[in-house]
Amino acid sequence: MSNGAKAAIHRSNRLLAALEPEDFLWLEPHLEVIDLPRGKVLYEIGETIRHTYFPHDAIVSLVTVLRSGGSVEMAVFGREGAFGFISAFITRQSFGRYITQVPGTASRVALDRLNEAIANRPKLRNVLFRFTEALLAQTLQTVACNAVHSVEARCCRAILCTRDRTDNDDIPLTHEALAEMLGVQRSTVSSVTSALQKAGLISQGRGTIRITDRSGLEETACECYHTVYRSFEKLLPGSFKRRSL
Repeated sequence: MSNGAKAAIHRSNRLLAALEPEDFLWLEPHLEVIDLPRGKVLYEIGETIRHTYFPHDAIVSLVTVLRSGGSVEMAVFGREGAFGFISAFITRQSFGRYITQVPGTASRVALDRLNEAIANRPKLRNVLFRFTEALLAQTLQTVACNAVHSVEARCCRAILCTRDRTDNDDIPLTHEALAEMLGVQRSTVSSVTSALQKAGLISQGRGTIRITDRSGLEETACECYHTVYRSFEKLLPGSFKRRSL
C-alpha cells in the first residue's frame, strides 16, 4: 500500500483529518491500522492503557460493568474522535470496558508518542482538547438522557448516532449491542425496535437495522441527539456529517 493510500485511511478519522499537515506528518509514522471485530474488548476496567485509537468506521463503547453483571454505556467513540488518552493522563488505568459494538478499523498510536505530540505540538493539542470538551458535553448529556428519557427515544438516538458515524443506510447493529448501549434488557430492545418497525421508521434484518424514515426517527428521538450534534459542530465542525434519507 502506498504512503498516500495509508494517509487517506488514517485521515478517514475526522480528528486526524482535522490536524494541520505538519502535525499529521509528525504523527503518521507512529500510526498503524488495526481491525476491530465486533465484541472485541480493547481495555477492561483498571487495565493499563498503552495505545490511543482513532476509529475509521468502527464504533466502540465505553461501558461500566455493574456487580449484577449488567452494563451501561458511558461514552461512545466513532470516526469523529479517539479513545484511550483522556483517561490516561495520570494513572493510565481504564475507567471502564472499551468494547467494539460495530466492527471496522482504526488507527492506533502508542500513548507515549501521542503524549509527546500533545506536549510539543500546540495545534495538535488544541484539536484533542476540543474533542475532550465535546466528549464531556456528550457524556453529561447522556447522563441526563438516561435519567429522564424513554427507552424508545434513547433507542432512536442511538440508531441515528450510529448511522451518522458509519454513513451507511444498513447499520450493523445487533439487539445485544443496542441493549448494552442503553443499559436495558435485550427483550426490551426487541420490543422497542419491533414497534419502530411497525411505525415504518426502520426495518430489521439479521444483525442489521435500516432507517426507512429518518425524519420520523428524528421526531421520535429525544432532544439529546441534536444537542450532542450541536456541541460537536461548535467545537469540531464537520465531525458529524448527517445525511437525510
